[in-house]
Amino acid sequence: MQRKVIIAGGGTGGHIFPAIAIANALKKIQPDIDILFVGAVGKMEMEKVPQAGYPIKGLEIAGFNRSNIFKNILLPFKIWKSLRQAKNILAEFKPDAVVGVGGYASFPMLRRAQKNGIPTLIQEQNSFAGKTNKILGKKAKKICVAYDGMDKFFPADKIVFTGNPVRNNITQSAVTKEDALQHFGLSSQKQTIFAVGGSLGAKSINEALQPLLPTLVQKDLQLIWQTGKPYYETAKAAAAPYSSHIKVHEFINVMDFAYKAADVVLSRAGALAIAELCVVKKPVIFVPYPFAAEDHQTSNAMNLVNKKAGLMIKNDEVGAQLSGVLFSLLQNRALMEQLEKNIGELGNPNADMVIAKEVMSIF
Repeated sequence: MQRKVIIAGGGTGGHIFPAIAIANALKKIQPDIDILFVGAVGKMEMEKVPQAGYPIKGLEIAGFNRSNIFKNILLPFKIWKSLRQAKNILAEFKPDAVVGVGGYASFPMLRRAQKNGIPTLIQEQNSFAGKTNKILGKKAKKICVAYDGMDKFFPADKIVFTGNPVRNNITQSAVTKEDALQHFGLSSQKQTIFAVGGSLGAKSINEALQPLLPTLVQKDLQLIWQTGKPYYETAKAAAAPYSSHIKVHEFINVMDFAYKAADVVLSRAGALAIAELCVVKKPVIFVPYPFAAEDHQTSNAMNLVNKKAGLMIKNDEVGAQLSGVLFSLLQNRALMEQLEKNIGELGNPNADMVIAKEVMSIF
């Protein structure tokens, strides 16, 4: 009997890539399964999901705007409208289960499905659950989590510890360090830093790195710098005199190469970034984005810092502290090895399959 599943959510790569990984794993288990994605109109998923080969429908929904309160005037209307759209999608597609991965579209779809008695599963990526997932968790059949202590947000009997799904091109990458360094035009004789701020870049990380460029070169260190679009031209100009040591990219598609080339990673603390770093086993300095909902990035990073599986610098202190923390870490072989070992123990390269099996179990 052919099964049908809706996967709802998106907004950022951090929600979309795990969702696609779950869909691919469901297809491996049951090749004829019918999967429909539901996202938010105008968001990244409307482009990325069709590229991955899946159909998607968009809801007209937006989140609460924390920076401009006036933009929230239409929010109740948008929520009402998106709930109606969700009702129509359910009536038309008739899914056996609905999976929520977080992001705006997740709430109306799961809320409606629960009202209609359709089994739902939540994939909670962060160590601090958002308000909507806490509401949805009461009626969800299963809640797949990646951090311990989640019973303070959800009913303990519904929690399944699965880890966060990571893209196949990272979990199954066969690239060698030599190949990776060559790809970026770097030397295998020098230590390499990889700085990444998520798909849109990270202003504070970029601004803290720029004045350090001459020192990096002086210390004969190499940098792979993913800046994101807004900072790309500035960074390119700043790095121009040091092009042998510093490689600036607006966006890196071959993340497995960048991770493999790196001795140390400087990163935001989104759930997807952390899941990838655990799988690739790299010493990392986290600079959490402090304006994420409920400041969940700080909570994610602290979870690793407490296990001696990462270092952390606060966003507003990165300008003052980065050089000290970064250069002393690169000189401390023992600390690098300890961080590498501890973060590696937290990785789960098969999380997508584990979650897919949980989805199959709620039909």
